[in-house]
Amino acid sequence: MKIAVLGTGSVGPALAGALSALGHDVVVGTRDPEATLARTEPGATGGPAFSQWHASHPDIAVATFADAAAASELVVNATNGMASLKVLAEAGTANLAGKILMDVANPLDLSRGFPPSLNPVNTDSLAEEIQRAFPEAKVVKTLNTMTNSVMVDPGRVAGGDHTVFVSGNDAGAKAAVTEILTALGHKDVLDLGDITTARGAEMVLPLWLRVWGALGTGEFNFKIAR
Repeated sequence: MKIAVLGTGSVGPALAGALSALGHDVVVGTRDPEATLARTEPGATGGPAFSQWHASHPDIAVATFADAAAASELVVNATNGMASLKVLAEAGTANLAGKILMDVANPLDLSRGFPPSLNPVNTDSLAEEIQRAFPEAKVVKTLNTMTNSVMVDPGRVAGGDHTVFVSGNDAGAKAAVTEILTALGHKDVLDLGDITTARGAEMVLPLWLRVWGALGTGEFNFKIAR
């Protein structure tokens, strides 16, 4: 499958590398490819500089948001949640129409410092905002409740015995995303329902942040025992 991963923080490259390793044709979308490829500073979470990461993944192309989305069959939104709508607008409404849009971002508002709050929250979600803004895209919310290392290698926590959620209006899109999640190693994929259920998945983040603070690591995930 041709997949565009939008975002060059810690999550985007992790997912791009893992999806490429599964045999997908992956391109990373960014605002300025030349500047991104020249980036030498370490990632915000201590990961390698993008230039260093790309040197070890030379088969993964880097393109503008619009070019990446246009050439894809599936688009992954791995951008900063507060900038996601703007980035997706740059990707282009026509380039997203009819495509699966896998949203892994969280609307973390750091305007009042750390820990962040969520905006929107309770009566809306980032996933719903994206679906409204791009009604012809097939938005599926998933993977936002875990750190990027667990997203791409779930077996590193409890042997993979934990849960990943999916939310979305299109059953076919959720099935396609579930297939990708399973290929990544996720064993328990729980379909929460339509796109409004992404509110619950996004509201896991305040708890996730507190657990991270208590454990001193993001190497954990939640298990729905049933």
